[in-house]
Amino acid sequence: MRALHISAIAAASLTVAISASANPDGRRLLTMEDAILNRELVPKNYTVEWNAENPKEYFTTDGDKRLAVDIRSGRTREAAAQKDSIPATTKPHAELRGNNIVWILADGTEREVTAFDNPDMVCGQSVSRNEFGISGGLFPSPDNSRLAFYVKDQSRVGVFPLLDITTRTGTLVELKYPMNGMESERISVGVYDTVTGNTVTLDVDDFDEERYITNLTWSPDSRRIYAQVLDRAQKNMHLNCYDAVSGEFMETLLTEHNDRFVEPQYPLYFIGNDKFIYTTDNRDGYRNLYLYSIPDATLSRLTAVDADVEYVGQDGRGGIYYYSAEVSPVERHLFRKDLRNGRTLRLTPDEGWHTCTLSPDGRYFSDNYSSLNVPRVVAVASTDGRFRREVFRADDPSEGYNYCPIELGTVKSADGRYDNYYRLIRPKDFDPSKKYPVILYVYGGPHSQLVRNNFQASLRRWEMYMAQHGYVVFVMDNRGTTNRGAEYEKAIHRQCGVCEMEDQMEGLKWLMSHEWVDRDRIGVHGWSYGGFMTISLMVNHPDVFKVGVAGGPVIDWKWYEVMYGERYMETERTNPEGFARTSLIPRAKDLKGKLLICQGVIDDTVVWQHSLNFIEACIENGVQVDYFPYPRAKHNVMGKGRVHLMQKVTDYFEDYLK
Repeated sequence: MRALHISAIAAASLTVAISASANPDGRRLLTMEDAILNRELVPKNYTVEWNAENPKEYFTTDGDKRLAVDIRSGRTREAAAQKDSIPATTKPHAELRGNNIVWILADGTEREVTAFDNPDMVCGQSVSRNEFGISGGLFPSPDNSRLAFYVKDQSRVGVFPLLDITTRTGTLVELKYPMNGMESERISVGVYDTVTGNTVTLDVDDFDEERYITNLTWSPDSRRIYAQVLDRAQKNMHLNCYDAVSGEFMETLLTEHNDRFVEPQYPLYFIGNDKFIYTTDNRDGYRNLYLYSIPDATLSRLTAVDADVEYVGQDGRGGIYYYSAEVSPVERHLFRKDLRNGRTLRLTPDEGWHTCTLSPDGRYFSDNYSSLNVPRVVAVASTDGRFRREVFRADDPSEGYNYCPIELGTVKSADGRYDNYYRLIRPKDFDPSKKYPVILYVYGGPHSQLVRNNFQASLRRWEMYMAQHGYVVFVMDNRGTTNRGAEYEKAIHRQCGVCEMEDQMEGLKWLMSHEWVDRDRIGVHGWSYGGFMTISLMVNHPDVFKVGVAGGPVIDWKWYEVMYGERYMETERTNPEGFARTSLIPRAKDLKGKLLICQGVIDDTVVWQHSLNFIEACIENGVQVDYFPYPRAKHNVMGKGRVHLMQKVTDYFEDYLK
């Protein structure tokens, strides 16, 4: 019987009335609107914006007033309203026009930088499907005298048709999609001289034509460009230097090799003109910072910690700032390393996940953080560790709602080497003498971390919605996810889904050891990589999982993109056993539970070929499966479709699991 049904229309503006017997203390349960849109459940916004003209002040707001606050005393004065952004025409800059680039002078005069009329030639835009830390395609030099830009030749890339139902008879839209093992993009880098109008191309001849070029970094004097060049197999990387005037190759500063994969994600951070900070996880087992001296051609480790770190900034006085996971993999803390004496200082004393911003002179920083039961705190502090003052503490936004407690803990990984972190929510009015159904929410893929020691442990509020209505909800990070070092992350190489499932089953085994878990009512839900994991778990453990909802699932890695897919799985030619082992097509016959697959019809990340082929395999094997397409959605279903989707997911568990 469906007890939770809320129509998509009603969910857009609904406040659910709960009977006294269901909610005896009179506090409000979450509505579907709360669960999806998070209204009323976000801690109050409080900003610290550093004053560039007076480094001893920061700006914040009080109602409609903009205040300048003295850092140490806390005294405030009313400040002028924030200036509007400077009109683009007052400063020379680049703009994209379709697939080409124009340079606009201060007086508004336009100059053509590129003029391709071939739609397969794309300039100034992100390349390599945003892998390797790439998020854009325009790179002005520090003095704005030159502009580096990507040029992507996708003429040999295959086309996948997407169906546009909004036209009178329907239209097929061609998506250039470089599929695993097939031909890929050809990337080059142009450099435009904004004074002479001349353009040169960097002389990148490493590896093959389908190499990757990433993390473009200008030298402080704007005369050199550094790039990390990666072979298509993603096992070798060269850090090269190029002359920005001529485009000529100058030298290779260092190389990386890994039999599994090398994944450069960060640019260089210069200290003066002759030293820079380089980031890699390929030398000492963890993502650490290294100092490279150009005159000496030497590389030394700056952050000698067995934890992943991330560069934040520097202060011009020998201080380097970075986030580190050394306190705990589920916490992020700010540290300062003094290059002059080698001393390291932790600057964030409170537990939790910290996001910090340095003042312009590097003497102060703002610290915005939360932890499991602390909604949000903002503090200002000095970078020598001698001064710290809390300036804002948020109230609990879930006060007045009937929230269930959230538990943060660990379960050993299947290989016994790691503690995998989980969050667990037990149902409202939990009674250990009763048995409850379980929903395992899973993602499990690279570059993800679902569980952190921040407010409510990175809760997705739909999980609380389900817990309030009688489900145990369990979420755990497994091997292959981020922030735990290279071995942990690279354990999935050539066998995506295998060790992830092993770890998830260890977590579920621990959970099912409790008498209050109903072993006959276990469900699983996930999207994208999580959709792949959902179906993988259901067909590999059909006697455990009764119900599953998979969204936008990868079904076979041969249909996924080159950049991501070949990093983790290689190709069918080099890894036939891995592709055969992880493909879900031959496993469709093993499906026993109730499975709902949802997917956007115009998904340009996990193309429709995946889920439709799985449906066809189910038909061929006489296996029943449920399917719901979202005709105008891409990979993520948004807007009204999102409300509809989460109601459908909820209904499916209510119908078949509760």
